Amino acid sequence: MTNRIESKIPFVGLHAHSGLSPFDGLGMPGEHMDFAYENGMNAHALTDHGHMNGLSFQVEHLKKMREGGKEFKAIYGCESYFIKSHRKWRKMYEEHKANSKRKKKEEYGMVIEDEDRKLKRNPLNDRRHLVMIAQNQTGLNNLFKLVSDSYQPENFYRYPRMDFEMLDKYNEGLIISTACLSGPLFGDFWKHRNESPDHVLAAMRDTIAQFKEIFGDRFYGEVQWNDIKEQHEGNNLIIQACMEMGVEVISTADSHYPRPELWKDREMYKRIGWGGKVPEWADPDSLLPASVEEVGYELYPKNGDQMMESYKNYSAKYNIEYDDAFIRDTIERTHHIAFDRVEDFLPGSEVRLPEFVVPEGKTAIQALTTDALAGMKNKNLDKDEYYIDRLKYELGIIKERGFAQYFLTMKAISDKAQEEMLVGLGRGSAAGSLLSYVLDITQVDPIKYELQFERFLTKGGKGYPDIDFDVEEPMALKEQLAEEWGKIGVNVVPISNFNTLQLRSLIKDIGKFYNIPFTEVNKVTGVMMGEATPLAKKARGQTAGVYTPTFDEVKEYSETLQAFFKKYPEVATHVDNLFGNMRSISRHAGGIVVAENLDKHMPLINSGGVIQTPWSEGQNVRHLEPLGFIKFDLLGLSTLRMISGAIRHILKRHQGIEEPTFEQVRDYYNTHLHPDTIDFDNQEVWKEVFHKGKWAGIFQMTNGGAQRFCQEAQPESLLDFAAVTAIFRPGPLSAKAHSLYVTNKTNPGQVHYDHPIIKEVLGETYGLLVFQEQLAMLAHKLGKDISLDEGNLLRKVLTKKGTGKDKVKDNLYKKFVAGCAEHGLSKEIADKQWANMEFFSGYGFNLSHAVSYGAVSFQCAWLSHYYPVEWMAAFLDKEPEDKKAGAINTAKSFGFEITPPSINKSGRVWEIAEDGKTLIQPLAGIKGLGDSAIDQIVANRPFNSIEEFIFNEGITYSKLNKKALDVLVRSKALDELMDDRFTGLKHYWSAVAVDRPRKEKNLIENIDLYAPEGDFSEEEKLEHFASLTGIFPIHEIMPQEIQDNLMTRGCPPISEYDPDLQLVWFIPREVKIKKTKNGKEYWVISTTDSNAFDANIRCWGVRDDDKISLNKVYVANLEYNEKWGFSTRSIRRSFRRLT
Repeated sequence: MTNRIESKIPFVGLHAHSGLSPFDGLGMPGEHMDFAYENGMNAHALTDHGHMNGLSFQVEHLKKMREGGKEFKAIYGCESYFIKSHRKWRKMYEEHKANSKRKKKEEYGMVIEDEDRKLKRNPLNDRRHLVMIAQNQTGLNNLFKLVSDSYQPENFYRYPRMDFEMLDKYNEGLIISTACLSGPLFGDFWKHRNESPDHVLAAMRDTIAQFKEIFGDRFYGEVQWNDIKEQHEGNNLIIQACMEMGVEVISTADSHYPRPELWKDREMYKRIGWGGKVPEWADPDSLLPASVEEVGYELYPKNGDQMMESYKNYSAKYNIEYDDAFIRDTIERTHHIAFDRVEDFLPGSEVRLPEFVVPEGKTAIQALTTDALAGMKNKNLDKDEYYIDRLKYELGIIKERGFAQYFLTMKAISDKAQEEMLVGLGRGSAAGSLLSYVLDITQVDPIKYELQFERFLTKGGKGYPDIDFDVEEPMALKEQLAEEWGKIGVNVVPISNFNTLQLRSLIKDIGKFYNIPFTEVNKVTGVMMGEATPLAKKARGQTAGVYTPTFDEVKEYSETLQAFFKKYPEVATHVDNLFGNMRSISRHAGGIVVAENLDKHMPLINSGGVIQTPWSEGQNVRHLEPLGFIKFDLLGLSTLRMISGAIRHILKRHQGIEEPTFEQVRDYYNTHLHPDTIDFDNQEVWKEVFHKGKWAGIFQMTNGGAQRFCQEAQPESLLDFAAVTAIFRPGPLSAKAHSLYVTNKTNPGQVHYDHPIIKEVLGETYGLLVFQEQLAMLAHKLGKDISLDEGNLLRKVLTKKGTGKDKVKDNLYKKFVAGCAEHGLSKEIADKQWANMEFFSGYGFNLSHAVSYGAVSFQCAWLSHYYPVEWMAAFLDKEPEDKKAGAINTAKSFGFEITPPSINKSGRVWEIAEDGKTLIQPLAGIKGLGDSAIDQIVANRPFNSIEEFIFNEGITYSKLNKKALDVLVRSKALDELMDDRFTGLKHYWSAVAVDRPRKEKNLIENIDLYAPEGDFSEEEKLEHFASLTGIFPIHEIMPQEIQDNLMTRGCPPISEYDPDLQLVWFIPREVKIKKTKNGKEYWVISTTDSNAFDANIRCWGVRDDDKISLNKVYVANLEYNEKWGFSTRSIRRSFRRLT
């Protein structure tokens, strides 16, 4: 709409839902607010079901509307779930649990409203809807508390619930209305309608009296006007009961989608969320209704005239007479409430951080200064004037911007973490802060590596710092913080993530609904990204690296998708209108909020049994900080677990410490690996690991391209390696920076610098502008009176084109050119340097991050070089299951032997044999063997015979049961206890595990009985081992010498396919027989290789005499394209079996 509609009757929607009511409402809150404004209203409420997750979106959009000159008012609310008494309900719940045959886990998760659900007579499902809106900040805080409490375990079963007792306690500043067909007054109607109107009215009067006692004139009856006969019957009785009880009535639209034409998309959205369930009004065999009249309601944000029209149309249809003047009053009353009873306010945004981090008697900045000086003294830096001046400078900015309490909180988190686990060296720009370093939040000395504080914080910046903090075990740390700090009234709450409907899943869901053949849908979803990606990259000027096209780009560049949408326009419409709507709620990877009494300042929710924030904060969403809540990121870094594991092996093997404590691990780390003690200039490590390419477990070096570039670049220092990791990214690769870097590093004398200052700044990267800090420093040193703060600002305005900062950019350009002139540079050269900065501004990387993460890579390399077997054991232990087979092959290539799990030698992690060359697989890696079974084994070993194991008085066999024996035998973990009484592994398995003997006499009988079974076939042994350990023993089928021989002959594994060579080797794991649309048979062969790379090969033109042997080595000439992947047109001509 371009012009606002004028409504004669004033009205405000006080009952409204958005897409934050998942699979019920549709569209983001801002869309609803915009339509309400265009439709003639100056205010709009948001009352999503059971939570207030949309409030942050509502507030942010309100600010944008007002910035755009629109006078509009946001009203904050919730349609809560209500029962009269939690105590009675809880009593029924406990009785239900006690009487249940199977005790079920508490049901938590995203609340999805299903108004069509026919509730069973199970009283646990009881709930009524209640609309609640906040009159002021007090009311909003009370509503936050009510929502938070409704999600507590004692009040939650599938839905969060409030009761009269809670409402009485937190009623101040709240206005209540009785909602819809699921409200408390309609609850009385449904319960007593088959008795008589008098019974209904009596029940309604009782309910009204209870609400009125608490809320007085802040309680309203609510009616709605839809094509539902029962609603009109109930409306009449609600009006009558309210009039008798002196309670005013309001009419509401109960809007659920932002524009009238979206009704059909909302119906589709509901079907997706409900798993295809057809609502009660619909024909079970029908698709979506042909018109909105079939649905019975139009749930968009109506204005007053449209409300009156709906009332007249539907009441006339059912021949029910109302008083028109009275109904008009109920419509207009909403406007009175919105503008006369509800304040115009933005939710409080005061920053909330824990108070306990500030010692009594001190201000936050005093406490921070004291801690910083203690840190300086501890690091022997307290006498160095340069360090002292830098610290004063940083503390001055932090004091000016009011961040002292934030740093004290971050220090408290860091201190707590370092009591229990290894932590990261630094992540992101925070590593450029000396304060962070002396507080032990980071570990790399920023002055030693010339890291800039200004890249982290500037005097005139906006927003709070964002320190990402790497730890070994983030979940354990969060739980510890929540438990310990919760005792002193501090909440530690994980941050929510909103997961939305995406293109691929939408096409599949909607295609299924319209009965579009799966093969047709699968074809589109399988190729559309491949078609769109190269064209989108080209349009953006990106020639290298990974890129994921946007929704609009896929629609623009995928011809297959365009043809599909042309053929099925209804699917295209639904996809356009549903893309980006809510699918589910999860938790942020590491984000938490830390503050006192959070349940009073935000409406906390419960997802998966975990209390978490209702709002999100991340790269694309900034909703917590604007409301005063600061995010702390505690991120898991698996490399830290690997380093810790290697140290434990070192302490065990070299210092005789059987079970090292964390304190011992930490002492070893601080002595040998801490950046303050390790020698980053150790050329032996650089040459033996980084130059020779010994990449097992080396942080940041898992990508083949990065590995090759690193070996070409031959880094000799931490800064060299930081440049390697900074350059190996899509932007610099597109600009061919990697090739230029290697050339310049190899021939540094041939690099031309236009001025000594340029050489001073860029000499460390051989003339290339690699780091963001270099751009800022170049502008600072060459420009006229350009500070480092302005240098960092320049980086931002050059990167973010079209941000309205052209004046800032022009001013900095003039200062830069003027400064260049003072240094004797012509305008031509100044423009050349400016153009260079502008070109690389989007590609430059954060030096602080690159140096810190480079230091972690060097720590890995140091351990790998000096303690290779300990490092390899830690590497194998921490590699994910889907990469374990490839990791084992890597270990074999390093000369280590691998043995299967051993009942007497294996533990929970990979162990090292006495020879120092053999690695033993862990018991914990055997599928079906639980922790309690492993506890029994470890506590009672060694075992010298099978009898000692299965008839051991120390073992509780309910924990080490028949299933455990089964997997132990078939995974080879019990091989060492199998003697010559057994004719083979299958005999052993049957006698010991399948027919579990209870006494030694039974075992003797079993040995005789099952002797004819002999052994498993080699194929069976391999399958058992692979399925139980998750590891395909490729080294047994494909010895390393054969792999090396094939590689020298130009035949790599299939994971390293070269389109120019086309020749690869692989091992078939499964063959599936399929047919084309024309009925022709083709095979899909699932394969693996030494990198544990799972690939499918489509074999066309299959002949009757074609044969594929599973788990054997093949070489083949294969074709490859984005659509089909690997394929061949002749197995006979293309495939050759080697083993």
